[in-house]
Amino acid sequence: MRWDWLDRNSDQIISWFLSHVWLAAVPTVLGLLLALPLGAVAHKYRWSYSVLITVAGLLYTVPSLALFVMLPGLLGTRILDPINVVVALTLYTLALLVRVVADGLDSVDPLVVQSAKAMGYKTLPMLIRVQLPLAIPVIGAGLRVAAVSNVSLVSVAALLGVPQLGQLFTVGFQLDFFTPIITGLVLCLVIAAIFDMLILLAIRLSTPWIRATRSSKPVSEPTAADADQKSADAKAVTA
Repeated sequence: MRWDWLDRNSDQIISWFLSHVWLAAVPTVLGLLLALPLGAVAHKYRWSYSVLITVAGLLYTVPSLALFVMLPGLLGTRILDPINVVVALTLYTLALLVRVVADGLDSVDPLVVQSAKAMGYKTLPMLIRVQLPLAIPVIGAGLRVAAVSNVSLVSVAALLGVPQLGQLFTVGFQLDFFTPIITGLVLCLVIAAIFDMLILLAIRLSTPWIRATRSSKPVSEPTAADADQKSADAKAVTA
């Protein structure tokens, strides 16, 4: 590692780091917001599930570099415009999360849904106040994957010249110099770890009933079989 090179380019690296965070975070949030209603539709109308999942799967298979190149023509933006990256990654996040949201809603206990209906909940209030909160652990798991994936995919935009940490990889390869490459890898891992921790924290804070259930779980009384097993284990240890 050439620490003097890092010191000389620290301002540029910080600027790329902040751009990378923005380019990865915004599509993650937008993709989730768009996936929630589409996943709810796929959950409620079963005929639409296969259609939406198929379209989302096809969208996810489009190579990111090809999408980055096509979007300026479709959106009327410049090739270096960061909006192209935001739109492309939002589409990838949406494609990944539609199925996750639908499956998360499917995982809600039908008895809970029936109870909510019996209490007078209509479709939309029940979705917002009962089903979505209970589906948070499943949706959150998918969101963690999407967030980390976005951190990685943003780097590809460096091939087009969009400023972010991917620039460190191109600089390193062009100069045959490993310091910027290692720096880029470490900083991308740091961003991915921060995103993951923030999502885990959000899941934990939004699902207090899970901690309450775990903490109130009764400790089972030891049975005669357990006592016999412990006695046998003790004899084996002392033998």
